[in-house]
Amino acid sequence: MPEYLPGVLLVSVTIRCTMMTTNQHTEIREGLPRPLGAFWDGHGVNFALFSAYATGVEVCLFDESGEKELQRIALPEYTDEVWHGYVPNIGPGTIYGYRVHGPYQPEAGHRFNSHKLLLDPYARAHIGELTWNDACFGYTLGAEGGDLTFDERDSAPYVPKCVVVDPNFDWQGEPGQHHIPWDKTIIYELHVAGFTKLHPGVPERLRGTYAGLASAETIAYIKSLGVSSIELLPIHTFLNDSHLLDKGLTNYWGYNSIGFFAPDPRYAADRFRVLAEFKEMVARFHEAGLEVILDVVYNHTAEGNELGPTLSFKGIDNVSYYRLLPDNPRYYINDTGTGNTLNLTHRRVIQTVMDSLRYWVTEMHIDGFRFDLGTILARELDGFDTDSGFLRACVQDPILADVKLIAEPWDIGPGGYQVGGFPPGWAEWNDRFRDMTRDYWRGSVPASALTSLLCASGDVFNHRGRRPWASVNFVTAHDGFTLNDVVSYNDRHNEANGEGGNDGSPDNRSWNCGAEGPTDDPEINDLRERQVKNILATLFLAQGTPMLLAGDEFRRTQNGNNNTYCQNNKLSWIDWSLLEKNAALVDFVRHLTGLRQKYPILQRSRFLTGEYDEKLDVKDVTWIDPSGVEIAYDQWGDQRCFGMRIDGRAQPTGIHRLGSDATLFIVFNSHHEGVDCTLPETAGGNAWELLLDTNIPKIVDSTMISSGHSYHVAPRSLLLFLLAKQDARA
Repeated sequence: MPEYLPGVLLVSVTIRCTMMTTNQHTEIREGLPRPLGAFWDGHGVNFALFSAYATGVEVCLFDESGEKELQRIALPEYTDEVWHGYVPNIGPGTIYGYRVHGPYQPEAGHRFNSHKLLLDPYARAHIGELTWNDACFGYTLGAEGGDLTFDERDSAPYVPKCVVVDPNFDWQGEPGQHHIPWDKTIIYELHVAGFTKLHPGVPERLRGTYAGLASAETIAYIKSLGVSSIELLPIHTFLNDSHLLDKGLTNYWGYNSIGFFAPDPRYAADRFRVLAEFKEMVARFHEAGLEVILDVVYNHTAEGNELGPTLSFKGIDNVSYYRLLPDNPRYYINDTGTGNTLNLTHRRVIQTVMDSLRYWVTEMHIDGFRFDLGTILARELDGFDTDSGFLRACVQDPILADVKLIAEPWDIGPGGYQVGGFPPGWAEWNDRFRDMTRDYWRGSVPASALTSLLCASGDVFNHRGRRPWASVNFVTAHDGFTLNDVVSYNDRHNEANGEGGNDGSPDNRSWNCGAEGPTDDPEINDLRERQVKNILATLFLAQGTPMLLAGDEFRRTQNGNNNTYCQNNKLSWIDWSLLEKNAALVDFVRHLTGLRQKYPILQRSRFLTGEYDEKLDVKDVTWIDPSGVEIAYDQWGDQRCFGMRIDGRAQPTGIHRLGSDATLFIVFNSHHEGVDCTLPETAGGNAWELLLDTNIPKIVDSTMISSGHSYHVAPRSLLLFLLAKQDARA
């Protein structure tokens, strides 16, 4: 047994490799059609594989290296479109794959080829890596006729294999999961490997692994930021594209899944303990009171289009698993931009995704999911449908009812942009917040473009009883510029990606503040620092759920590359040397998360509407111009400086009564000139205490300004004031 990793749970997992020789006769029994996958019951393994059109299925057993095929066993039974059989006297550690027989008729959508070893869609673990070889394709590469030809070479030597697992794990050392309410949630998006690859406090052998991310120093730092939940870029088993490997690159982000139940072994410090290591990581975060959310890719697989390899789903039941052109099923519908689209209109495909989600919740203790290209999952034959089969399955599922569901609400298909279109219970990435926040602070849009977004985009989300938390606000994410680069580059610099610098979006909505890239100009550097603080403050002081990209708190840079999906190197990894250099900015972020936690008014459970409540004599939010006067709806014009007063007396719940929260006044100034701002007269106090000014490195002494008096707002800065009670007046 491998030695246990320091600082992790001791687990009782015995790996028993029950292998056989090529001459050994293996007994086969009928087995059961469920559960799907390979399940060990203590005496043997039940294999069950769905395929509606296959004519036969063989399970292939391999030696402990995964290189030598020992035996092929035909699954004897076919029940409800599931092939199944039971093999006694084998158990955890058994390495296997499938060969599926059936018609090879690409023009009818069928691509069965028993010469190709296939991964089990329900495999809980994998071993080995894909070696790109012509044998991995169901057709003969380069032959006349293309994908209509049939290739008879064995792909087994070149493809990864599946592993039977023992799922037992001692969660006893983990405190009970405490789900964090949505309105208390702050998300921190990070990459498992990239976060610790250069971390000096993580033992070198653990850097870039699940165990490394679970190290005490790493978790303590994340916890200190005041965030509540980490969101991990994809950790489902994924593959590297051949065209990237040919250029010396790799699929770093991981949006190329080939299995929905297994954590990718490349992130394990000990690949023979990947399942336990992942669970230990989750346990450590829960012990610290932090949630773990997974970014999941159920919209496509790594098999590509009709010219892609045959590795799993394509060879098991292409017609069922993928959406094909109705009038020409040789070809794939490509609403994902990756070559194929999973067929979430098929009951068995919905079952696969739902079984996967439930598995990660019940067996791996995951707290939520962010669905890549989420619109795909809700597509029916006639397009996006809020009552789609998948969304209906989610809303009624008692297991998923207690976890966070976050949609990336767009894809590239017809009607793919669906921000605000998901049903109650879902949160959604709000790219409008990102775009308008960047535009406002670079001075390209007036203040009126920002107001709705500061109120959790109620114009988009405030329907069907949805709450402000449904808007996941972000200004940066893994895809695009880092925050440092938003204020340092006007243009993308993606030459390292090997596509002539033409990949990635040219629409960055960024401003370099006067010089492209690094500069020694102190005025430009000061402005960049202030702009970073302005954008961060906007993110954390707005209503909705904030999401921070890891490293933005100390100005991590990708040198202007806005598409580092293929850069598994220092360009993408977190540079921890910046932590000390930009320690003041890290403290600023901690101050922002602290303010959000201290003042519940910043995380209201009801949308701010600006409507006057006559009975309570209060408006929940009022927009104020620099003279201290309310801005009427038709008076915004080209306003660049404005104030947002959030009244703590406003009705906090469905019960019609006055609230008792603090009243806050936020001042935004994106203009290149300073403005004298009159602090408004407000019921409940006669003075305002300065809590935040992005033009001041750190507020040391309490500053009180009487209502009706003015305060100078520096160019391109943001301020936060707290209404003081009468007896607290300075």
